[in-house]
Amino acid sequence: MNTSENLLDEFKNAWNKPNNAIAQIIIINVIVFLVMLTLSIFLKVSGGAEIYRSLEELLMLPSDLNSFLFQPWSIITYFFLHADLFHILFNMLVLYWFGKLIVEYLGSDKVISLYVLGGLAGGLLYLIIYNTLPFYESQQISRMLGASAGVYAIITAAATLLPNYTFHLLLIGPVKIKYIAFFYIILSFSQTVGANAGGEWAHLAGAAMGYVYIKQIQKGQDLGGWILQIIDFFKSFFRQSSKIKVTHRSKPRKKAKAAAEANHDTSPLSTHTSEQDEIDAILDKISQKGYESLTKEEKQKLFNASKK
Repeated sequence: MNTSENLLDEFKNAWNKPNNAIAQIIIINVIVFLVMLTLSIFLKVSGGAEIYRSLEELLMLPSDLNSFLFQPWSIITYFFLHADLFHILFNMLVLYWFGKLIVEYLGSDKVISLYVLGGLAGGLLYLIIYNTLPFYESQQISRMLGASAGVYAIITAAATLLPNYTFHLLLIGPVKIKYIAFFYIILSFSQTVGANAGGEWAHLAGAAMGYVYIKQIQKGQDLGGWILQIIDFFKSFFRQSSKIKVTHRSKPRKKAKAAAEANHDTSPLSTHTSEQDEIDAILDKISQKGYESLTKEEKQKLFNASKK
């Protein structure tokens, strides 16, 4: 097996692992970045720089509302694009560090919801700012790209959920993540009249979405449920239907049931295995969807198991 096949297998394994939303988001961003980088190099070398520029503009989010109406998909595609290697590296590292906290305490799906909601909020505020405020309307039409709005949503969500959780930063030492999030927000706000003003406003919108999302989760409402439903809908087209045929045989089933009942009192190992399977299923549910997704019965079973 050659190197390319090994690399492809590694990507497949990383993608297919359960409760692995962070890796999936990173993989999508990396693939898009590598594809765009490859196209950029080949088209520019072959004299097709204008073709590449046109393609990139179709995927980036324009500040002009009329241009956006002709490419509405750009409000999603823009937050999977990056300008250069350091741009994507920084965004993906921060997403990984803070996203792990969301996965651990709320479940993997919440990272996807936050990333998409943050990106959408950032894109909408970007359009509103450049089409309503005279200071920005008078500026030249710009285009936005980058995952930062979604990443800011994850940063602020983690800081809202676990404000006193501590990261040990190089050359600085232990710092509570609420201060890290506050630093990011102040930094972006201070640059809202600079060269990347639109991007900074998008950061702030993403941060606000992260805060609101967690506050609603704590009230029992998931603002990102519709995103997961849409993703599941598209995933359903790629799932293979089961080829297992089910037949009904009444007599053997009765015999099996009778045998199980006869052995019920003499098979403590079987009972213990069944209980352990239930606990494992509950723990998997917590890992994927968070503790709040459990029913009262599931919480009680988990509590009872913790006392044994």
